[in-house]
Amino acid sequence: MESLAFIEWCLEHLNYWTITLLMTIESSFIPFPSEIVVPPAAYKAASGEMNIFLVIIFATIGANIGALINYYLAKWLGRPIVYKFANSRMGHICLIDEAKVKHAEEYFEKRGALSTFIGRLIPAVRQLISIPAGLARMNLGTFLFYTTLGAGIWNTILATIGWYLNGIVPEDQLQEKVTQYSHEIGYVFIALGVFIVAYLTYQGLKKSKK
Repeated sequence: MESLAFIEWCLEHLNYWTITLLMTIESSFIPFPSEIVVPPAAYKAASGEMNIFLVIIFATIGANIGALINYYLAKWLGRPIVYKFANSRMGHICLIDEAKVKHAEEYFEKRGALSTFIGRLIPAVRQLISIPAGLARMNLGTFLFYTTLGAGIWNTILATIGWYLNGIVPEDQLQEKVTQYSHEIGYVFIALGVFIVAYLTYQGLKKSKK
């Protein structure tokens, strides 16, 4: 309950540092929707209270820090410990379970670097894609590049939605609209990810037959 109160306080006092902190938490061990952080900050930016570009930059920095936490935890602790935590009561409190970790790991195994990029754009996979990257000991530079790219694109989309809705919907209805739009966009990215993976797999099979 104290952690929830802290998050609520941060949301009520949004600035570049609380954005970074919340996005770090969102991207690491206590996943919650980034939709409740970036769009409200962009909504404020549209009113002149913040800078839209700094909102995106600090949100992406936070996402990277959170992703690195998961990456190094997975790298240092290893697969058995990660799955043990996922099956524990604490793991469930953090909204992590074995099925989610396994799903992220299977997604990553198909295409390592590409999975890191696309995974940052897909709901339910976004926060956990760093774990299989750490388990596979993916090159850190490559991991950070694709994480930054994917998180940056997603945060830009969320910020654009928040900016656009300023003056169109009242602030108390912002989350409802953002959730609607982000889910629709998320489905597009899921379809795009499936298409890209299927295409690359097909190309790989063609080459192997030659």
